[in-house]
Amino acid sequence: MANHLHSYVEENIYLFMIIALAVLAITDLVVGVSNDAVNFLNSAIGSKAISFKTIMIVASVGIAFGAMSSSGMMEVARKGIFNPSEFVFAEIMIIFMAVMITDILLLDFFNTLGMPTSTTVSIVFELLGAAVAISLVKIAATGGGFAELDGYINTEKATQIILGILLSVVVAFTIGALVQFISRMLISFKFAERPKWVGALFGGFATTSIIYFIIVKGLKSASIFSPAILDYIGQHPEVFLFGNFIIWSFFSWLASNFLKINIYTFIIVLGTFALAMAFAGNDLVNFIGVPLAALESFNSWSSSGTTAAEFTMESLSQAVRTPTYLLLASGVIMVITLWFSSKAKNVVKTSVDLSRQDEGDERFQPNFLSRQIVKFSIQASENLGGILPKALVEKIDSRFEKPYVYIPKSRVQDLPAFDLVRAAVNLMVASVLISIATSMKLPLSTTYVTFMVAMGTSLADRAWGPESAVYRVAGVLNVIGGWFFTAISAFTAAAFIAYVIHLGGIWAVAVLLVIAFLLIGRNYLSHNKKMKETKLEERLQKSESHSIIGLIEESSSNMSMAIERANKIYTQAIDGLSKHDIDRLKKSKKGITKLDSEVEDLRGNIFYFIKNLDESSVGASNFYITALSYLQDMTQSLEYISKASYKHVHNNHKKLRFNQIKDLKETDIFIDELFSEIKTIFDTKAYDQLTQIIMNKEVLMTTLDQKINKQLVRTRADESSPKNTALYFSLLLETKDLLKATMNLLEIYDQHTNVPTL
Repeated sequence: MANHLHSYVEENIYLFMIIALAVLAITDLVVGVSNDAVNFLNSAIGSKAISFKTIMIVASVGIAFGAMSSSGMMEVARKGIFNPSEFVFAEIMIIFMAVMITDILLLDFFNTLGMPTSTTVSIVFELLGAAVAISLVKIAATGGGFAELDGYINTEKATQIILGILLSVVVAFTIGALVQFISRMLISFKFAERPKWVGALFGGFATTSIIYFIIVKGLKSASIFSPAILDYIGQHPEVFLFGNFIIWSFFSWLASNFLKINIYTFIIVLGTFALAMAFAGNDLVNFIGVPLAALESFNSWSSSGTTAAEFTMESLSQAVRTPTYLLLASGVIMVITLWFSSKAKNVVKTSVDLSRQDEGDERFQPNFLSRQIVKFSIQASENLGGILPKALVEKIDSRFEKPYVYIPKSRVQDLPAFDLVRAAVNLMVASVLISIATSMKLPLSTTYVTFMVAMGTSLADRAWGPESAVYRVAGVLNVIGGWFFTAISAFTAAAFIAYVIHLGGIWAVAVLLVIAFLLIGRNYLSHNKKMKETKLEERLQKSESHSIIGLIEESSSNMSMAIERANKIYTQAIDGLSKHDIDRLKKSKKGITKLDSEVEDLRGNIFYFIKNLDESSVGASNFYITALSYLQDMTQSLEYISKASYKHVHNNHKKLRFNQIKDLKETDIFIDELFSEIKTIFDTKAYDQLTQIIMNKEVLMTTLDQKINKQLVRTRADESSPKNTALYFSLLLETKDLLKATMNLLEIYDQHTNVPTL
């Protein structure tokens, strides 16, 4: 009776774990698709070859096909990393549970950051970490040594996977850069003006590569083609490729000349479908392979009549096809996630921004390594340019020339990040590399390949110019560093969680599941909040007008917004310093950093603004440059006030004395009144009222001088804190500079308000 009760309880415990793994599988599908969407969406979205809705439909169909053909890929979760016969059912369930909990947390973390990582690498290192932890527990229990670990872990296969993935990073970047350079030399940026036969040959080559990729990587196991056809393709790949090249080249020529089909757009659509299908076929194992292996293990154990601690898992070594309905259900979840996941769009944005052809807002800040790489690359390029014949260098440069076309700011968001040629090369090269690796049975990460190909083509296409190279290289280094972090953290976290479950049993599983879903929920809410703030975020807008009057009218909202934010930043700094409120000072510091960045962006756009002016608009450019200069002077004063106040409180220095706080609050009040009045003038465009404010300039300066003189008297009489005194004087002097810059800004608006359009 006791044995029967124990068996019943044990079976229900593992049934609970199977249900938990099923829920984790669904969650993992969601976070996994959010991360891996970058693999197949970045080229189509970046080039804007087709509408976003069409891109999603094509990708969805590809995912559906891929999911249906992925059954044969499930072996890695069953026996690719460890030897299942060396473990009993109880240990296998600990390994699988640790892997899934770690995977959803790790992938969700990267999704929240908007950083693409590899689901293949994460699952491999999680399986490795959890298996090593349980293996060491078993070895320690028997008094064995570390050398026995080789019997539990499939070290040869694991090493092959790891080395293959690392090698694919270098190869993908190099081949992507080389093919893009050759393509650009043949086609140039004026691809629409090239002879039709050039596009036809490119189309034939690219389409053949992608078709071969679809057959070898995607549909080989889907039973769509007869075995005889697949055998023939496998035995005579040269004949198949050459025949396809002729057929697709002719189709490309026909489509361009008579059907009016853009062959580059066709390649992008086909490539997006192919990579989406490969993603689902190859990476589905990363999301549901472990839960399916756990389900199979549970079925084998429950019918054995043996306890979980005694039932060995030789059954996992046998090949088993995954039920079609499970693959179909997984495909449906993946497609739904693709359509509705904002995190997927965030991850894609990182890849697209790093490969963008033109300058713009850079997400990553340069670091020492990125600066040195760019410096070395520029020197190497100059040295190579000195060796090559001048005529050849000029010929190469001419192929990379792009005509400057002014785009109104209202249309900037609609511009493609790169052209159709680069998007087609991205898809073609990624397809070729993945096809070759698959046919040679070499493991790789589709994320690493597609991302590094995109970065290689960006470099070759001169998208990383002197103005943006340090930022882009820093971004790539950050992403690659994240990949190493993925491997290390996946191994360590899975090993730790596996050991915790080993010690705590079912209670540890329950606690870990609660923690995991709480963390995911918190990340979800935090991400949603951030997205809403981004949508509501107000930014200073670039000007387009060619006349002074037009610029004054157009920039009024900018000045109103800048004055309002400056007022808020100043008040936060003074309030935070008065109350020793570090949180308020952090907000002030964050606010001025953002405002300063936006002003710097406007100044960075001066080149393009001036290039778009005609000869009669010199006055407008002088006005615009001067206004931005005074605006920058304002931000510099605010930056000092904010940072000095933060530093004082952060270092726990003495609070300011009552009289000092009183004077600063009085200063804040009249600054608030002044800035509020200025904001109203810019909002209503009542520029005639600027004169009165400017006439009061000396009164304002005198007020500040009086406060400085009062502090001089206090210092000589009874002031005992050097730091307080230095900070107080600095704040008042910077406030004077802030007022001077503000008045200078108002004066140029006042001077030009009644000037006729130039």
